[in-house]
Amino acid sequence: MDALLLSRIQFGANISFHILFPTITIALGWVLLFFKLRFNATGDRKWMDAYMFWVKVFALSFAMGVVSGITMSFQFGTNWPGFMETVGNVAGPLLAYEVLTAFFLEAAFLGIMLFGASRVKPWVHTLATFLVAFGTTMSAFWIIVLNSWMHTPQGYELRDGVVHATDWMAILFNPSMPYRLVHMLLASGLTVAFLIAGISALRLLMKDKAEGTKSAFRTGILMAAMLIPLQIVAGDMHGLNTLEHQPAKVAAMEGNWETQSNAPLLLFAVPNKETRSNDYEIGIPSLASIILTHDADGVVPGLNDFVAEDGTILHPPVLQVFWSFRVMVGVGMLMLATSWLGAFLLWRRGVDRMPRLYLMGMSGMAFMGWVATLAGWYTTEIGRQPWLVSGVLATADAVSPVAAPMVLSTLIAYLLVYAGLMIAYMWVITYLARKAAKGETLPLDPRQGVAGPDLMPAE
Repeated sequence: MDALLLSRIQFGANISFHILFPTITIALGWVLLFFKLRFNATGDRKWMDAYMFWVKVFALSFAMGVVSGITMSFQFGTNWPGFMETVGNVAGPLLAYEVLTAFFLEAAFLGIMLFGASRVKPWVHTLATFLVAFGTTMSAFWIIVLNSWMHTPQGYELRDGVVHATDWMAILFNPSMPYRLVHMLLASGLTVAFLIAGISALRLLMKDKAEGTKSAFRTGILMAAMLIPLQIVAGDMHGLNTLEHQPAKVAAMEGNWETQSNAPLLLFAVPNKETRSNDYEIGIPSLASIILTHDADGVVPGLNDFVAEDGTILHPPVLQVFWSFRVMVGVGMLMLATSWLGAFLLWRRGVDRMPRLYLMGMSGMAFMGWVATLAGWYTTEIGRQPWLVSGVLATADAVSPVAAPMVLSTLIAYLLVYAGLMIAYMWVITYLARKAAKGETLPLDPRQGVAGPDLMPAE
């Protein structure tokens, strides 16, 4: 493998690890605000118990996201210097805005949110929780703006091969940004919904009878059941936008080699880049045309339209995009079935009479949102190839001249560290759940006793 492929794998590994944790913190901040507002309105201790358990998960996820994000940012200089050299006039300010408007806001109020429940006025603690949640969403906004602009660049001009901004509103609200932002925020909401429902189900299996656990479980199930239909609609709209602006990506997602009407929706296929066709196709006639154009006779672009006269391939790798898209959709359908079944069981039986088999299944799906998020991210990012910035900067033109063995050695080091961190993260969350199920409170402040502080807010 050459330095280009290794650098792509290394950056992909870094961003795959990093994205897992903002996907949790973006929506979990708002769920924590919901728990806090419910406590303020009712005075019921169960909501504060739920808050104090999940704020620990938020803190852990926030720390992991910050550390992995710093590592990822260094790669712009070490592995991809051509990126900032070419588009730094756009990317630099957007990343700076993310730090100034989001990260500083989160950092300023995170301490109050984590340690201030019994030390400040209730309204101050609630405000801090809101500002942290708002900060995580603003962070997502700026990152999605930059990423969307890389897919559908607008509002710029090239001067001597360097991008210069000409219209910041066109950059901010580029054609794919609204769809991508909504899709990502809903993905975060679903990830958190299944995490809360899954960990709460695990605590229920451990004979945890706390009312806070039951309330969190209900919140997770109902949140997932409400968000998944919205995500399906948002995904459909995002697909139509992608068809308009990135037809090569859609062709790869569908495994469609020849432009055609009445295109089938392929349930299974093995794209073959040598023969430029699919092996072992199983499809539903005309359904791809119906989904993408809302017309059975609609035309779906083919991959063979994106080959230059000299034979250069101008479309993304088909096998990876084709299957990552199907993993995302498959997990989404599983989420739909699981959450709606859970909502039905809650309506008919309540938390106390939930079938043990369902609780086991839900606990196994606690991190299923990560699977869908990564599959969707791979579909999006691999689907942009061979461009780093569509039509502006090719990926091969931005890579560093670092030797392949050096990139390989650092890639192995990253993977080992990330594997260790992921094992530790999973262990800590399981440990928190096990301690909470036994009624043992872990204090946020180590100066407080092993039994934990009085977590009720100050009067």
